[in-house]
Amino acid sequence: MKNSYKIIVVFYLLNFTINEISAQNNTESSSKTKSITLLIPQLNELIDSALVYNGMVNYRKLEIEAKESNLKYKRQYWTTNFGVQADTRYGTFNNFSTVSGDNSTVNLASNTQQLNYNIGLYLKIPVFDVINRKSQIKQAKAELEQARSLAKSQEDELRELVIRYYEDLLLKQNLLELRASNLGNAKVNMEMVEKEFKNGLIAISEYVRISDMTSRIAAEFEEAKSNFMVSKKLLENLVGIQIL
Repeated sequence: MKNSYKIIVVFYLLNFTINEISAQNNTESSSKTKSITLLIPQLNELIDSALVYNGMVNYRKLEIEAKESNLKYKRQYWTTNFGVQADTRYGTFNNFSTVSGDNSTVNLASNTQQLNYNIGLYLKIPVFDVINRKSQIKQAKAELEQARSLAKSQEDELRELVIRYYEDLLLKQNLLELRASNLGNAKVNMEMVEKEFKNGLIAISEYVRISDMTSRIAAEFEEAKSNFMVSKKLLENLVGIQIL
């Protein structure tokens, strides 16, 4: 009697478990459809978007602009050594003049309000600037080429990273499809085993084994789905667009 009671309890527990798994599988199947049917853009589109969106690439571009401006300044710096200078003054000025005659000289002093202005050209020849001008221009050119090389290297690294993330997403999508297919097959198999168990065609041990196998397949599906979503989010964050 006790053995019969235990069998009944085990049966109801297993029946509850399989019903729960079936409900879970229905939810997973719906979730699977939403997750797998993504409109993933072409690889070239993702790379172009990443090159526009990436902060480090934009920083390298701004650095190139700064180096170009610096080179232009070095080339034009010599023009600061000559120019036109003018000044204007208005106020009361003390004027002193001397008038000379045949036999005498008269000194005249007066205070007058007047406007004075001066205009002139100036030219400076700093020896240091003359000697080092060629060296400074050469250094500015080297810094510009260095900035361009760093920018190209940054873009190449970003392209490689987008390619890796893109291929990883495709791989995770394929794995998820396989896990979903396995889960669907396991679900159908579990339903058949459940019917056979209820009809007394298989032993409890076989029922438990199939139930455990179905649970492991469901867990593998959840893991594949999680990996797929992580891969999707990483690619979205890298390229700056949402993949639906």
